[in-house]
Amino acid sequence: MFELIIIGGGPGGVAAGVYASRKQLKTLLITDVFGGQSVVSDGIENWIGEIKISGFDLAKKMENHLLAYTGEFVTVNKGERVESVVQNPDKTFTVKTNKGEYSAQSVLVATGSIRRKLEAPGADRLEHKGLTYCATCDGPMFAGQDVVVAGGGNSALEGVVQLLSYCKSVTLIHRREEFRADPVTLEVVKKNPKLNLILNAEITEVLGENFVSGLKYKDKISGEIREIAATGIFIEIGALPATKFVTPIVDALPDGTIKIDPWNQRTSLEGIWAAGDCTNILYHQNNIAAGDAVRALEDIFLWIKHHK
Repeated sequence: MFELIIIGGGPGGVAAGVYASRKQLKTLLITDVFGGQSVVSDGIENWIGEIKISGFDLAKKMENHLLAYTGEFVTVNKGERVESVVQNPDKTFTVKTNKGEYSAQSVLVATGSIRRKLEAPGADRLEHKGLTYCATCDGPMFAGQDVVVAGGGNSALEGVVQLLSYCKSVTLIHRREEFRADPVTLEVVKKNPKLNLILNAEITEVLGENFVSGLKYKDKISGEIREIAATGIFIEIGALPATKFVTPIVDALPDGTIKIDPWNQRTSLEGIWAAGDCTNILYHQNNIAAGDAVRALEDIFLWIKHHK
């Protein structure tokens, strides 16, 4: 019986694991891989303490940091995928994975989310070669260049706002007739002369040999195929939280995003906390995920000591 099971090996899960060890909680951390979504980024420039670091190197540093704190209190099961979490009659929890079952007094879910992929010829081939799924992570590398943002929600607008500050031009392309983003923000960015808006457009192909050179899209009204030249394409069409294993027992939004109390990261079921991109917080970033997980761990520690 563990005091805590942490699910996830991104910034949130690792931060919680380090704190759990320092607080001497008998903990099991389960993760398929370390690093989270940004593990594929060529250069991360907003991780505090690192001027610039690749996603791979950051993932390795986080893993090494956590492993330095294992031993008596923290056990790490890498390469393992959680399939379900159930509450037992005695209010403890059983976590079932593809390799076994584990019991704990409490659970912290820090599994993040998976970005929706662009389904168009050339997208997979040119991913990380000019096509990226994180404007915040990779945007500064495209300073002074012509770029495209695909999407119509708040995440797309947030990317556009950042890119407009240093890119030569930004084209925002959306497959629907209207944007779903906050109207106030949209009206502000529309006034920027560097912004081009294209609605009712479906991306049909990403162009480029070794690196992105542009894209083709279909005008859904006229049916015409048109082309845009760009050296960077940012896909911001939403993300899906990796939470199916726990949503049957905690309150969540229709897409699976876990509802939490932002004061302490608690979910609707006592004994389960959640942190990072899998929760209904306003912004999703590596640093935020780590901070949220630390907040959760502080609360978990007090909760466990109270229940002993």
